[in-house]
Amino acid sequence: MSLDLSTSVQYIKGVGPARAQSLAAKNIQTVEDLLYYLPFRYEDRMNPRTLAELRPGEMASLIAEVRGSGFFRTRKMPLMQVTFGQGRSSLKAIWFNASYLKDRFKAGMLVALYGKVEDSQFGRGGLVMKQPQFEVLGMPEQGELDAESEAKIEHSLEIGRIVPIYESADHQKLTSRWFRGALWRTLQQLQGPLADGIPKAVRERMDLVDRLEAFQKAHFPLAGESFADLQAKRTPAHRRLIFEELFYLEVGLELKRARLKGRRGIAFTAGEPVRAAIKKFLPFHPTSAQKRVLKEIAEDMQHPTPMRRLLQGDVGSGKTLVALEAVVIAIENGHQAALMAPTEILATQHYLSARRLLEPLGYRIVLLTGSVEPAQKRGIRRHIAQGGAQLVIGTHALIEEKVEFAKIGLVIVDEQHRFGVMQRFRLMKKTGEAEPHVLVMTATPIPRTLALTLYGDLDVSVLDELPPGRTPITTRRVTDDRSADVWEFLRKQVKAGHQAYVVYPVIEAAEENDLLGLTAEEVEANKGRSKLGLKAAISMYDELRRKLLPDLRVGLLHGRLPSEEKDTVMQRFLRKEIDVLVSTTVIEVGVDVANANLMVIEHAERFGLSQLSYCVLMTGGKVSPEADRRLSEMVRTQNGFEIAELDLELRGPGEFFGTRQAGMPEFRVASLLRDRKILELAKREAAIVVSGSDPAISKQEVTTVMDHLKSHWQRRYGLVEVG
Repeated sequence: MSLDLSTSVQYIKGVGPARAQSLAAKNIQTVEDLLYYLPFRYEDRMNPRTLAELRPGEMASLIAEVRGSGFFRTRKMPLMQVTFGQGRSSLKAIWFNASYLKDRFKAGMLVALYGKVEDSQFGRGGLVMKQPQFEVLGMPEQGELDAESEAKIEHSLEIGRIVPIYESADHQKLTSRWFRGALWRTLQQLQGPLADGIPKAVRERMDLVDRLEAFQKAHFPLAGESFADLQAKRTPAHRRLIFEELFYLEVGLELKRARLKGRRGIAFTAGEPVRAAIKKFLPFHPTSAQKRVLKEIAEDMQHPTPMRRLLQGDVGSGKTLVALEAVVIAIENGHQAALMAPTEILATQHYLSARRLLEPLGYRIVLLTGSVEPAQKRGIRRHIAQGGAQLVIGTHALIEEKVEFAKIGLVIVDEQHRFGVMQRFRLMKKTGEAEPHVLVMTATPIPRTLALTLYGDLDVSVLDELPPGRTPITTRRVTDDRSADVWEFLRKQVKAGHQAYVVYPVIEAAEENDLLGLTAEEVEANKGRSKLGLKAAISMYDELRRKLLPDLRVGLLHGRLPSEEKDTVMQRFLRKEIDVLVSTTVIEVGVDVANANLMVIEHAERFGLSQLSYCVLMTGGKVSPEADRRLSEMVRTQNGFEIAELDLELRGPGEFFGTRQAGMPEFRVASLLRDRKILELAKREAAIVVSGSDPAISKQEVTTVMDHLKSHWQRRYGLVEVG
């Protein structure tokens, strides 16, 4: 039976309905899906060795004769042992849990083996291979290979070649060896040439190999292929498949941008009344970066198409101030604005700042969070629906179905990566026919490679300048044994009129220590630390207040406090009634108090970058090489983007934001870390195709690209197409 790319995998020889169901769990449903299931590494099994050449510790392939075999049932597991020989040399091979091999080997049989050579710990010593890959070649006379065995070696998938290694599936039932066989049969049955959606002009510019050739050589490399390039996914075959995946992603994002230009938005004016209102509330003369970014935002909001802009800037760079300027533009044009934050603490801080700056202008501002009492929440919702609230600040509560806006013109989403794409989308849709302008803010410096995929449909503005009075950050790294010096330095900063944060990675340790069943002496010795050996905010707050900093006013802020208590603590800190605020990672999402110029981070190896005037990174115990590298980078540079790039490299895109980002595409072939340059090229070529600026690309070719996207986009890239 011949196959094409859309054929269900169950019709591939050796698959069937049951295995097809197992493959579906790995999102492999068609022949095309299977072809994209590339090896995660390769093994060089070229040039079989003789037994006399083998040395312990090396990976080796060989062809040898079965001299004897035995099947043993030990107390732990069934074990298969086979002795292989060449002339006077011999080697034992052992397979564990190997009932399936009981009658597999017969004396005189020629077998190809590949595995790690070790010194045997059994019997008379010698060499052994444990769990080697093998392939039976036949039963030739007197150890000579017959024509059939020669042919088997020539076409072997296990020996005498660079062998692809695949991730197993369905709890090891579908092994790497099984995938090799299935993919070999698939490529033999596949009818070429394969349809290629990438326009010819693009393929020529990028020097891309034929699509079928790319699949064949990525799965079964030919002799002479660079082994290093294979492992690094840098062969022409890999480059072709990587570019293809990124190209279609970027075409989709370019189409989103183009679609937005066709949507009806709200064209605001930014004349003298707007400029006068902005000047009234600005607490200081804006920086040139703030002026530049506000100009970009204001120009977007004056167009009749909805703004989609990402605003990046470190804590303290003035993002919120710029966002409130955009709010003034919307309100002065008779519309409402909404600001959604990921936590109640951050939402409350935005609310307090907005009231302080905007209420003197006569604007009406409300706060809507999950902890608001039901009766009060109903009143706030009614106020919003009737248009009485001009700026609505809140958490996920803003996207509840019951929340309706009278005339929303601007949506601001703070720390977008902590929301799913669908949440941003739902807030955007709380409007009439015209779509609101959208401003996405983040204090997390996002590497360009992530921005091109996660926010590829947004224009980007960066606040890269410190506001007046903000001095460069001095970051120091110390170990736990110098804590007395750190507390003395903190005391001096407070005496000089400043405030400080002290940050811990966990809230409470007592419950964890109880679970460990520690003795009273062990609990005392481990006081203030979690079962991971981490100091905890609640117990360390008590120790700082009573023992280490008794002369200072110490406050506590963490995620488990009731909302009203959080608000009280924050307001006291803002009013300078608290000198030192002990906290957890909640401060990382924007608790920004201008008078606070020092942050002490205990167990700093568990955190990302923080930005104030002074940042002391205290580490306790052994630090991993990755954490050591990150900490060294944080001390070396104040450039958040450099540290973000390193974080992305060390932790990967899924962990970069702490939790997996909803809407981040799952790549089958490409890697954002490894393939940055190809991503840039894919974006360039995608823009050319969508814009129609290359006369060498025909309309039919563009249609083919779009057809491919329609048939693959939602299943392959999912929520990336939303919003």
